[in-house]
Amino acid sequence: MFKTISALILREVKYKEADKILTVLTPEDGKLTVKARGALRKSCRYGAACQALCYSEMTLFGSRGRWSVNEAETIEQFLMLRSDLALLALGSYFAEALEAVSDEDSPNPEILQLGLNSLYALSRRLYTPEHIKTAFELRLMCLAGFEPDVFACAVCGREESQDMLLSLRGGVMHCRGCVPEARGVSLPLSPESLDAMRYVINAEPKRIFSFAIPPESETQLDGVTQAYMSAQLERGFATLDYWKSVRLKDKKLRFTEDISYG
Repeated sequence: MFKTISALILREVKYKEADKILTVLTPEDGKLTVKARGALRKSCRYGAACQALCYSEMTLFGSRGRWSVNEAETIEQFLMLRSDLALLALGSYFAEALEAVSDEDSPNPEILQLGLNSLYALSRRLYTPEHIKTAFELRLMCLAGFEPDVFACAVCGREESQDMLLSLRGGVMHCRGCVPEARGVSLPLSPESLDAMRYVINAEPKRIFSFAIPPESETQLDGVTQAYMSAQLERGFATLDYWKSVRLKDKKLRFTEDISYG
């Protein structure tokens, strides 16, 4: 049985001497595990299309519930990610998060679209990495069924306040003086951060990055969306930790260079 699909390659694992096992995300079938025979050989005609963070068109052959690549051609390689270690690390985090919320035989084309739009924005440097990451995390949680209620206090119903917090466990907003039903950690939201969250939740897919808030609010929101996703999925991400370490090294290097030339 043959079928042709478009797929974002989320993960690649070496198998035997020259093969790869690919985890891919498709609009029709959700997450799939696919074998790419000989993909590590230089002579492989579809090797370039079987790399992690590539969006490719693949013709698969299926037998006994297993799929293998018969042909593949690249649609988008996001090449600029591969020239910057920090961007590549953040793109890998996006892929790991997409894999975490996706299931086989459970298609969600909007999640795939979010991944592609986020990788495109990252590779073209349309916004800062932190800005793209924040919008990606929040929108991913919405699409995965963990949309936070940030339109009114879950306890008293107030919609606007200078003192709002987000309950990481309960997924609801509440005033500082109100106690949400789900106890646990709550993080503060400035009015600007709250407005940005409301925008990202409701925006058209290609417009989720089109917001601007002050740097201090953007830093706050980055921490909130990251902590919220971790709390809702009850897990961390090795690729996120690696991206943070790379960013820290970059900042230290720039600081050292500023001192040297200052």
